[in-house]
Amino acid sequence: MDHDGLTFEEREKYWYTDIREIHTVREMIFGSRDINPDNPAFWVKKTRGGEYIPINYSLLTHDVDALGTHLMESGLLGQKIAVMGANSYEWIVTYLAVIIGGGVILPIDKELSPREIENLMDTAGCRIIFYGDSSEDKIGQLGCADRRIRMEFYGDRTEQSVSMAAHLEAQGGPSASSVATDDWKEMVAAGEQLLNSGYDGFTGLETDPEEMSVLLFTSGTTGNPKGVMLSQTAICSIVMDTCRIAHILPTDKTLSVLPIHHTYECTYGMLLVLYRGASTAFCEGLKYITKNLSEAQNSVFIAVPMVIELIYDRIWKTAKKQNRVKTLERALSISKKLRTVGIDVRRKLFKSIYSNLGGELRIIITGAAALSPKIIRFFEDIGIIVLQGYGLTECTPLVSGTPQKAAERYRKAGSVGLAVRSGDIKIIDKDSNGIGRVLFKGDNVMLGYYNMPEENAKAFIDGWFDTGDRGFTDRDGWLYLAGRDKNVIVTRSGENVYPEEIEMILNQLPCVTEAMVYAGKRDGQEIIACQVYPDYEFFRETMGSEMSQDEIQNYIRDAVKDVNEEMASYKRIKQITVRTEDFIRTTTKKIRRQDNIPAEE
Repeated sequence: MDHDGLTFEEREKYWYTDIREIHTVREMIFGSRDINPDNPAFWVKKTRGGEYIPINYSLLTHDVDALGTHLMESGLLGQKIAVMGANSYEWIVTYLAVIIGGGVILPIDKELSPREIENLMDTAGCRIIFYGDSSEDKIGQLGCADRRIRMEFYGDRTEQSVSMAAHLEAQGGPSASSVATDDWKEMVAAGEQLLNSGYDGFTGLETDPEEMSVLLFTSGTTGNPKGVMLSQTAICSIVMDTCRIAHILPTDKTLSVLPIHHTYECTYGMLLVLYRGASTAFCEGLKYITKNLSEAQNSVFIAVPMVIELIYDRIWKTAKKQNRVKTLERALSISKKLRTVGIDVRRKLFKSIYSNLGGELRIIITGAAALSPKIIRFFEDIGIIVLQGYGLTECTPLVSGTPQKAAERYRKAGSVGLAVRSGDIKIIDKDSNGIGRVLFKGDNVMLGYYNMPEENAKAFIDGWFDTGDRGFTDRDGWLYLAGRDKNVIVTRSGENVYPEEIEMILNQLPCVTEAMVYAGKRDGQEIIACQVYPDYEFFRETMGSEMSQDEIQNYIRDAVKDVNEEMASYKRIKQITVRTEDFIRTTTKKIRRQDNIPAEE
């Protein structure tokens, strides 16, 4: 396809070409097995705090076939099957076995309440659920699940030298012939026995890549849920397109941090890595990120901006505690000067920072929200490439991304990159500034919303998916976002105010952890309002003593007034609320806007 700005041929110079053509998830996973069967695919732990142990591609594909074989022989394939739990080997093997077997997988957020889980399963017509052992209490309250299969986080599939069935029998557990089907390992053991007896119904199965394989609910867990239907064609298309943008190698290792039920983590943290023959280590939880980064020694880190901001803040706070802020600033200045004459010593100059991040980190991939250009520049100044993408669940999830080849040479500040190779972007209903609604068309777009014909009619305009975002493209086709269509504030004078633009400025203030801008009310009139969650550690460390909440509020109000002076009058903030507690957030750490706005506003 041609795009506004650069022609298709001109855009190709930004893309990597070592792409293995795939059409199904089986081709994706088993193709990597055929190339490097002994390469690690995952790194797991037997116990909390233990060492990471590799699971290679041979064992991964064996377990996928074994679990899928048992599901088929039990008559469970071809149905909708839910999976819920912490990021784990069992979770992804279940996901792969269901999709490869022609079923529909229903990823569920483990943080949901039993009532919300039931609502999703009832809406989908799903009666089978695989669940993590930490969700035992929730699962016990469900009335909608006929089959419940328990998965463990620790004690994963770490016995590589023996079959699962033999391992269980050696431990005194049930044999495959007397298996109880409420335990993941026992189901794999039963499938192994079937495979050994010559059963090949699953391994020889062909699936239609155009049919729904994933049903992912994005909202409405307590009302009428909106389920996104994704096909294997969409998944394979976006995996290949992303690998044209980011150069992931078979030797790379990632750390899985984001919730695995989210399409961002599942597609990039799992499937893309598996397609490349690389490996993923499972993080033990957000509070263990730094520790697990050091242990896993990952070279690629896929995370939302909030996680990257935490790492950035920790680097500078460590420098401050060690009285090395000026040393770090001087090193950054020296590095920049040396690079202008072709000398790159970043990995040596910032060796201590690399060491604290595991020593091997070379690429950060981020999305789901905007990352401050200041933070992007910092990581690139110390030698770590930052690739920023933009997407939605409905696009599996990528629409555009910063090509790594371009990031290595130059960056267009504020842009979320070029459209993916198999997609196209169109801007309609432009205002006087050229900002309009962002539409997208591509092989990675969803099949539609599940059982929602009216919503589908709203979502597509002449075959183009309406992203719900507003933005513009420059003459080279690079996309810039202004904000969500539904968040735009229209002033009395008819001016459009994009909250995300103002939030980006406020979030750069050292006294602010995060800000949210929205339409408030004063004397019956709509005004620009904001809520600010302070960086309380900043006040403790900078002010030298414990400040009262009133003092903190006054300090932040003064800082916001300074920001107002630098903005057009119609964008100025007229109402400020300083929060004492963090915002209500999604599991990917994005602010839930409507849940944080007081009812009277």
